[in-house]
Amino acid sequence: MIILLFFIEVGQAVDLENGEEINEICAACHGEFGQGGKQGEYPRIAGQPTTFIAKQLRLFRARKRQNMPMLPHTEARELPDEDILDISIYLSQITLPTRLPPISENQFDAFERLMQAKKVLNIARAAGNVETGKKLYNQECRFCHGHDGWGKKKKGIPMIAGQYTNYLWRQVHKFSNKERIHDEDEPDDELLKEFTHEELQNIWAYLSIVDD
Repeated sequence: MIILLFFIEVGQAVDLENGEEINEICAACHGEFGQGGKQGEYPRIAGQPTTFIAKQLRLFRARKRQNMPMLPHTEARELPDEDILDISIYLSQITLPTRLPPISENQFDAFERLMQAKKVLNIARAAGNVETGKKLYNQECRFCHGHDGWGKKKKGIPMIAGQYTNYLWRQVHKFSNKERIHDEDEPDDELLKEFTHEELQNIWAYLSIVDD
């Protein structure tokens, strides 16, 4: 068996085959390609920054981030640091197209088309004012989450574009109730509490059309 290895900047070997194998467990909820499921009951994790995915897994393992479905899969003996690195890099490298490519009549393959369709993720248009949401996003969110909400991989800041609106609503609720920390550099940050429901709805509306 060929083991796919490469080295990250610190010189630590990464086993992508192991990451793919671990993902078979993740896929039960998050989908075969990390695309999430059930309209945001399970979030998209494909394409998120490696350091962000790894950090969240460590928080689950340390029981500093509570999530019942994750409990049995993040026991220390079940998820050592090496596995966290492998699955984090494996998932971060998955790209999800937002639409199917054109059909080639001369080389059409039904199975290949099915596999292509399974990887497509296009967030449904959320209710709200897109233009107002874009202005709010640029004023309040862009500095951290990047241009059009696609995150900042080098800084480990997650994408919020291409993410299910229902999931974003739930996380805002958790941040507001201190069930999660929004900004570790400012753990007492109350930024999200300052938004009205309508303002957040408008931001989600804008983010939901970014991948169109």
